[in-house]
Amino acid sequence: MATLPAVSDQALPSSPLAPALVPTIAIAHGDGIGPEIMDAALRVLEDAGAKFQAVPIAVGEEVYRAGQSSGISDEAWDVLAGADALFKGPITTPLGSGYKSLNVTLRKTLGLFANVRPCRSLAPSVSTLHPELDIVIVRENEEDLYAGIEHRQTHDVYQCLKLVSRPGCERIVRHAFEYAKANGRKKVTCFTKSNIMKLTDGLFHQVFAEIGEQYPEIEQDHMIIDIASARLAARPQDFDVIVTSNLYGDIVSDIAAELTGSVGLGASANIGQRLSMFEAIHGSAPDIAGQGIANPSGLILAGAMMLTHLGQGKPAARIHNAWLRTIEDGLHPGDIYRESLSKACLGTEAFTDAVIERLGSTPQTFAPVDYRDAARTSVETSQAAAPRERAQRKLEGIDVFVMSDADPETLACDLQVATAGLLPLQMITNRGVKVWPKGNPATFYTDHWRCRFQPQSHLSLNKTMIVELQRRLAAAGIDFIKTEQLYSFDGEAGYSLGQGQ
Repeated sequence: MATLPAVSDQALPSSPLAPALVPTIAIAHGDGIGPEIMDAALRVLEDAGAKFQAVPIAVGEEVYRAGQSSGISDEAWDVLAGADALFKGPITTPLGSGYKSLNVTLRKTLGLFANVRPCRSLAPSVSTLHPELDIVIVRENEEDLYAGIEHRQTHDVYQCLKLVSRPGCERIVRHAFEYAKANGRKKVTCFTKSNIMKLTDGLFHQVFAEIGEQYPEIEQDHMIIDIASARLAARPQDFDVIVTSNLYGDIVSDIAAELTGSVGLGASANIGQRLSMFEAIHGSAPDIAGQGIANPSGLILAGAMMLTHLGQGKPAARIHNAWLRTIEDGLHPGDIYRESLSKACLGTEAFTDAVIERLGSTPQTFAPVDYRDAARTSVETSQAAAPRERAQRKLEGIDVFVMSDADPETLACDLQVATAGLLPLQMITNRGVKVWPKGNPATFYTDHWRCRFQPQSHLSLNKTMIVELQRRLAAAGIDFIKTEQLYSFDGEAGYSLGQGQ
């Protein structure tokens, strides 16, 4: 049987902790299957010789139900303030409004800007249609639609804000290139939708191109997210390192993990400058909780990633090699069990025992891993943002969002009467499609209108005029719900033009 290359996917950004010190690890057991697989992972770490001080913290469903909407208590924040890493089981966020995602809260509050998810097939031991899959997805963790800023603006229309910053783009893109460089990866591909979201995704694409110039030894490519996702599912061997924004990264990393055979095999690192968080990528699976059948692999491998990050490469390698040997020997949890490939279907405890029994062993089909001298990406380098001169900003107009059941012509007439002699109405759009002037009668309307006011090109605009515009609209009974000021930066429009472009 052919020997497969080493699974060298755990080299992560270096921790500020010196390897000689015993790290403090905050342990969050999680919900659903979380406590079962966390107990399993901790057994493996301890038997492998990992050195750490474990401090349990209460997070998740129990804390939510106690009235804490973020799912984490003040006491847990105090522990995290002194911890070197967070080892977290999957969390259940209760259904209904008022509950915040704990994962999003942790990532944003702790500055865990980079989510690193290695995905590699384990053929022939684990069934997969893509035996050559070997991908690392580097996902931006703090921005994009996951800012969670949403509003109901009218009876019919809801809004979610997509926030993207240049510094956020710069550090995640640089992190991806540094990761590739440190781990011998040959190619970095950027996924965006910059052909439609020309400002937000356009910025991510632009920063990728700018920073990529500093890494000429690494092959670089950009793809639009829809065809990129299709290509990932059909030909994952075409990719090496993928860097993308928050929502896209969440989706494509689950796709890639499933292509390896099961999301139950996936581990994840959330990297910050001081503290980092390690977890399995799957959810809490409450439907199988307490049955002893959950696959602890994702959390076991996340534990190995954590140890590598903290400078304990030797026990990390013992764990990963023992896990590979267990998989190679055909001892499989139920989610990857196949009668034609597996020798036994093991529950959570039995699978964990099998991994522990193989500590010190190395796989025979898969090349063994070695993390003692693992190259690790510099977090400080990844955090650095290139200094830039401030652009010359000029106020050029205002978009007024109006709730109205009127047709476009009637609404335009009312707006023009109210603002006569102040600022001319340039256009009205409905859900991003221009409906005035010269709208198409086939266009479907809702009660949410974007009404753009801009002076003639030779005239200047100031905020006093904008306040007066709003005063006149209010006096005329125009129900405006939101305004957005339109700026140019160094003469380039900082706002979308035309029909949602």
